[in-house]
Amino acid sequence: MHRIAALLVALMLAVPVVWAGELAGVTMNDEITVGGTTLKLNGMGLRKKMFVKVYVAGLYLEAPTTNDAEVVSGPGAKRVVMHFLTNKATKKKMDSAWVEGFEANSPSEYDAIRDRVVDFKNLFGDMKVGDVIEVTVVPDTGTYVVLNGKENGVIKGDDFGEALLRVWFGVHPPSDELKAGMLGV
Repeated sequence: MHRIAALLVALMLAVPVVWAGELAGVTMNDEITVGGTTLKLNGMGLRKKMFVKVYVAGLYLEAPTTNDAEVVSGPGAKRVVMHFLTNKATKKKMDSAWVEGFEANSPSEYDAIRDRVVDFKNLFGDMKVGDVIEVTVVPDTGTYVVLNGKENGVIKGDDFGEALLRVWFGVHPPSDELKAGMLGV
């Protein structure tokens, strides 16, 4: 009996295990690589609007934290990955939500980034079930936008990247549940 248990333990140790986060049927890798740097899944949250599950978002950071201010202005690359769960995220609704998020969380910076917010919104159309948006904020470089595996554009400026992160981690996030999930609290 001991030999069987020892064999099972040896087999478990020999098999590489890839841990991943899972929420609302969406699975995300525990780690990703951005420009040669490993980012870890900090947390996942669900964005609901009324009774509709809109998307699951995951936050990746070099050094995981539960502090929203560190997410916004801390050092290193950061990535937010959004997996859409509905066909009701029309371009009109998404554009409105982006503007609302930027205005509510970066009111004093909004005039300076307004044109870049328009450029950012123009990178997206109607979102459908299964669509994936990845936004990667790289300090001193820009915010890279990937839609369904295809790079759609880069928005320059650390001020824009921080304002975008405040959309989720500012004082007026889309929902407290989403923010808490992504912060891992």
